[in-house]
Amino acid sequence: MGKQYTSISADTQAFIEQQHIFFVGTAAADGRVNISPKGQDTLRVLDANRVAWLNLTGSSNETAAHLLEVNRITLMWCAFEGKPNILRLYGTATVYHPRDAEWAELLPLFPPLPGSRQIVVVGVDLVQTSCGMAVPFFDYRAERDELNDYMEQRGPEQVAQYWHNRNTHSIDGKPTGI
Repeated sequence: MGKQYTSISADTQAFIEQQHIFFVGTAAADGRVNISPKGQDTLRVLDANRVAWLNLTGSSNETAAHLLEVNRITLMWCAFEGKPNILRLYGTATVYHPRDAEWAELLPLFPPLPGSRQIVVVGVDLVQTSCGMAVPFFDYRAERDELNDYMEQRGPEQVAQYWHNRNTHSIDGKPTGI
């Protein structure tokens, strides 16, 4: 059944790299808990205790707001094919924006995606697996193109305006740092 580890093993990294979707969970001290699905080629294992993902523009910016207030995060993957498995990485995170020096260092790790909004680096302090025997099988067909197409059509200026209009505060009114 479930096991706990202090770092990401080679087998765990291989599992992460095979998945097409992961989920991000955060919460501020009060207000709503946020769980966000993430896809595309946006996550990298940096080392045994750090992962980074390229956060794309979305209709809200809850993760960034929560991390400014309470710096804790959980990432989760489920095996939808093959051997059952649920993997969670627990830790703290730092959010980097295009204005930050770290952005230029981290961005080349990812494919160029329009609407790239932040890079989140998670310091992992606990790796936990659980059985996943109740998770159903799903067949992966393809990535969706709509978000990339939408951001590409708007261009950098309109994307920045979208951030200003929709991504500067969480749904609970908390600042996001964008």
